[in-house]
Amino acid sequence: MTGPPEPAPDARGPAIVGRGRLGRRRDQAVALGWLVLVWILLWGDITWANLVGGLLVGAAVLVFFPLPAVSFGGRLRPRALLAFAGRFVIELVSASLHIARIAVQPGYRPRGAIIGVRLRVPTDLSLALTAEAVSLVPGTLILEVDRDAGTLYLHVLDTHGPADLDVAREHTLAVERRIIRAVGSTAELRRVETPSPQKGTRP
Repeated sequence: MTGPPEPAPDARGPAIVGRGRLGRRRDQAVALGWLVLVWILLWGDITWANLVGGLLVGAAVLVFFPLPAVSFGGRLRPRALLAFAGRFVIELVSASLHIARIAVQPGYRPRGAIIGVRLRVPTDLSLALTAEAVSLVPGTLILEVDRDAGTLYLHVLDTHGPADLDVAREHTLAVERRIIRAVGSTAELRRVETPSPQKGTRP
C-alpha cells in the first residue's frame, strides 16, 4: 500500500530566489554607481582615469567593507538625475564663492549654528545620499545621522538669524526632494512633494 502522494514542489521557489538575487545585484550596482559619482566629485574632474579609479575603489569598498543591505525600491529617472547634477554644480560653485568671500573679508567672523532636519523619506538610502550631497557643498557639514528618527544634524556656516536657519533647513529638504525625484519610488515622490514645515535648533 502506497502512502499519500508527495506534495508538488512550489514552482514559485526558484523564481523568488532569482528575484532576490537580482535585487541584491541591482542594489550593489546602484551603490557602486553612487560611490563612483562621489569619487569623481571628490577629484573634481571627469576623466577616464577617475572613472576607472572610482570603479576599482568602489568595487574594493563593496568587497572588503560590505555595506548593510539597503533596499532600492525606486526607479531611475534620467532627466531628474541630470537636473539634480546640474543644480548641484551650481550650488557647489555658488557656495565656494561665498566661502572665498568670507575668507578674504577683513575682520569678519562668521557665525555658525547646528540644526536638525528630519527627512520625509527616512530610508537608509535617502539618509546616505542626502547627507553626502549636503556635505559636499562648502558651508554645511553633517555632524550626526540619527537613523532611527530619520534626522540629519548639520553645522551651517555664516548664519545671522532664524531666517538663515530656515533657509538651510529648506535647502536640505530641497536636496532630498531632488534626489527622490531622480531615484525614488512613486510613493516616496508623493511624500517629498508635500510641504512639511519644521523647527530646528537656533544658534
